[in-house]
Amino acid sequence: MKKLIPLCLALALLALLVPLFASCSAGGEVTLYVYNWGEYISDGTEGSLDVNAAFEEWYEKTYGVRVKVNYSTYSSNEDMYAKLSSGAANYDIVIPSDYMIARMIGENLLRPLDLANIPNAQYINYPAMFGENVPYYDPDYAYSVPYTYGTVGIIYNKTMVDEADLGTWDIMWDEKYAGNVLQFNNSRDAFATALFKLGYSVNTANEAEWREALALLMQQKPIVQGYVMDEIFNKMENGSAAIAPYYAGDFFTMYADNEDLGFCYPKEGTNVFVDAMCVPASSQNPEIAERYINFMLSREAAIANAEYVCYASPNRLVTEDPDYRATMEEMHPDAMEILYGTDGLHMEFYQNLPEAQLMQLNSLWEELKIESPINTSIIVMAGVILGAGAGAGVFFAVRGRKRRRIVATLWH
Repeated sequence: MKKLIPLCLALALLALLVPLFASCSAGGEVTLYVYNWGEYISDGTEGSLDVNAAFEEWYEKTYGVRVKVNYSTYSSNEDMYAKLSSGAANYDIVIPSDYMIARMIGENLLRPLDLANIPNAQYINYPAMFGENVPYYDPDYAYSVPYTYGTVGIIYNKTMVDEADLGTWDIMWDEKYAGNVLQFNNSRDAFATALFKLGYSVNTANEAEWREALALLMQQKPIVQGYVMDEIFNKMENGSAAIAPYYAGDFFTMYADNEDLGFCYPKEGTNVFVDAMCVPASSQNPEIAERYINFMLSREAAIANAEYVCYASPNRLVTEDPDYRATMEEMHPDAMEILYGTDGLHMEFYQNLPEAQLMQLNSLWEELKIESPINTSIIVMAGVILGAGAGAGVFFAVRGRKRRRIVATLWH
C-alpha cells in the first residue's frame, strides 16, 4: 500500500496543474481572455496607446511571465451574459454595465475581487460619481471596479435655440421648436425624459406616474421630428434638427463636425450609468486578471482609454492630470465641465424593473408609437423588436458609445 502513496500524490499534483496548463499556450505563455464592448479601449489606432500590448510588456517585465491578451468584443450586455452563463466560453475579464453587474452577482457569475492585487482601486473617485450614495449594483464594492461612467443631457444647436430656454426638459416640449426636436427611439430613455420633467423617479413603481409620462410623450409627439438613436449624429451634425437628448460622451463626436452644437444638463435631473471591470467566477487566471484591472487603472493606461473613449473617467489619476485636462479642453472648451460638472445634479440609475412593470412599459411604448406619422420606418422596426420580445418581458434600450456603438439591453 505504501507504494501507492507517491502515485496518489502525483495524481493530486497533476490535478492542480491542469488548469494552469489549460490556460497556457505551447510556447509557455499564459493567455488572458478579455471580453469588452466594441471600440471601447485605446488600441493603438489614431496615434493612441495600445494598452493591451503595453500590459503584456509590463507584466513580463514585472513578474517574469509572458501573458498574451486574447481580446474580443461584444455588442450588448446580453451577448456577453449569454455566452458566459451558458459556459460556451470562459473569460478572465468582462466589463458589464451596472444593471448587468447586479444580475451577475445575484447569479454567482462573478468572483469577489482581491483588492490586494488592485491597489490602484484607491484612485476611484466614488463620491464624484455617486455623491453620498453607494453603487446599487455592487453596494460592498466587492465585485467590480468602474471603467467609465456617463450621463444623459440635451444637445442643441446654438443657431437655432434661444439660450433662455435651456437647462430644463421643458425645451423638448416647446412648440416653437416644432419639427426640430429629436427624441430617443427606446422606451426607457424616452420615458425618462418625461418622468424627470414631471419630477418622478425613473424607477417608479406607480402605474399612474408611468401613464402620466405617456400622456406627456403623447403631447410632445406632434412637435417631434423623429425618434432616433444613431441617426442623431447626422441630424445634429448637419443642422437638420435643433434639440436632442443624448449621452454626454457622444456629444464630442458631434461637436467635432459642428461647432454650433452645445450641451446642457436639465435641472430636473438625468440618468447616470457605469461600466465596470469584473472577473467572472469561471476565470482560470483570477490573479492575473486582477493585475490587468490594476494596470488599466494606472495613469498612462487610464488616460489613454479616457481620451480614446471620451466618456467620463472615475479615476483621479485621470481627472487630476493636467495633460488630460488640456487634451479634453482642446476637444471642447467645456469638456471637463460637461463630463464631470454634475455636482448637485439629481442623477438616477435605471434599475431592473419587475417583469409585470416591464410588460406595462412595453405596452405604453407601443401605444405611443401606433399610427405615428414620424419616421415610420424607424418606428416599425422598433415595433417589430418590441413585439417579438414582449412575451418574455423584454425591454430594449439602445445606448450609443464613441463610434456609435449600439447596445441592446434586456431588462428582467
